[in-house]
Amino acid sequence: MRNPDFDVLIVGAGLSGIGAAYHLQEKCPGKSFAILEGRDAIGGTWDIFRYPGIRSDSDMHTLGYNFKPWEERKAIADGPAILKYVRETAEENGIDKRIRFNHLVRKASWDSPSATWTVEAEDAKSGETHTLTCRFLYMCAGYYSYEGGYKPDFPGEETFRGEIVHPQKWPEDLDYKDKKVVVIGSGATAVTLVPEMAKDAAHVTMLQRSPTYVVSRPAEDRLAIKLRKLLPSKMAYGLTRWRNVLFQMFFYNMARKRPEKVKERIIGLARQELGPEFDVDTHFTPRYNPWDQRLCLVPDSDLFASLKEGSSSVVTDHIETFTESGIQLKSGATLDADIIVTATGLQLVFLGGMDVEIDGAPLVPSQTHGYRGIMFEGVPNLASTFGYTNASWTLKADLTADFVTRLLKFMDRKGYSEVRPVAEGEVGDEPWLDFSSGYVTRVMEQFPKQGTETPWRLHQNYLKDIFLLRHANLEDGVLQFRTSERAKSPRSVESSDAVAAE
Repeated sequence: MRNPDFDVLIVGAGLSGIGAAYHLQEKCPGKSFAILEGRDAIGGTWDIFRYPGIRSDSDMHTLGYNFKPWEERKAIADGPAILKYVRETAEENGIDKRIRFNHLVRKASWDSPSATWTVEAEDAKSGETHTLTCRFLYMCAGYYSYEGGYKPDFPGEETFRGEIVHPQKWPEDLDYKDKKVVVIGSGATAVTLVPEMAKDAAHVTMLQRSPTYVVSRPAEDRLAIKLRKLLPSKMAYGLTRWRNVLFQMFFYNMARKRPEKVKERIIGLARQELGPEFDVDTHFTPRYNPWDQRLCLVPDSDLFASLKEGSSSVVTDHIETFTESGIQLKSGATLDADIIVTATGLQLVFLGGMDVEIDGAPLVPSQTHGYRGIMFEGVPNLASTFGYTNASWTLKADLTADFVTRLLKFMDRKGYSEVRPVAEGEVGDEPWLDFSSGYVTRVMEQFPKQGTETPWRLHQNYLKDIFLLRHANLEDGVLQFRTSERAKSPRSVESSDAVAAE
């Protein structure tokens, strides 16, 4: 039996994967690793999405890494700026040299006697299957399918004579100047697209079935800019980061404890933005409570400004059918369109859609439970990054990396080759995410469950997770460790680097 190729394989070279690699080489410098990326570029989400105005709906002082200060003026950053930040991180730390592009991971198989993962990755260009082995598999592939977003089958869409576009597959040559555009949806993508496209289009209509909570925030963080002038960069970044974390937590907790009060406040701010002549009750008053779904952030009130100027409008109705020239609504009204954008959401997938086998038996995700939101019941030597729904993704990604590196060092000290969470007795069966958004509810039955108590509970609380992930006892009786007699030591870092360069 040959040695495994690597100590660790990281899947995904996006925001999470580059961050995971940084933490791994800083805290476990003796570990050999490579990153497998299904596409031909670094950046994940921020390289895939190319639609007009693409940006984050989280501030970059919390979406940025804890080890690399965000130093641009805009805290609510556009996609190209975030992509530049991720690629800079990879290049500055030599991580870009560890990436194997066009390695789309399709399957991972665990062999207990050798304590080894065998990973099969498909080359998107040649169709060739690459096979690699590792001791530990670190999934940073995000939570949605890169192959395409969610789009319902609309009645009559084949009759529409214009273009139909999904934001995840945005055509580079799409010309919408002086065109009539209808954007179907009311989520983060829709509220980004509408004001940006309205700058050049004849008119843009946001067509929504039901309203979403929309809040405005300055694109630039004035306090952060002042602190950078007065303090060292890392100190200023850390202070701004903690201020924003604590504000996010305060706002979220208020929304859960006093939803009617927070709802009244958010809708009141929309009324102030739009004025008394706008029908806020119809178009910006959701039927659900704040944070039952994610709030939509608009920087510098750009959506509200566009609506007031008349370059865009919002219609709350249901689609009866597409027509040759637009959309017929159930109310009887019609919307003329040259272009229809279906901003209807993502297709969520577990572990990047990868098939998993444990000693020849296929893993059925819905029949397992998550452990600390990172590992999975009965699945050895595998960790997955899954960020917060109520805060910035990278906050949880950094904590996940802290946990993984601490676990790897612990196993080295004890001489263990395998670790897997094992549930003894009933732990409860709760949905992986307690979120009412359509893109979540459509697929939750296919995801692992969470339990009702720690460590099976998926907490949406950064402060709590700091203690649970950075400081919790690894010998908690749930993590079961084993030493395999057949497990061989991986090759040295030097020889593995040579493999990565091949």
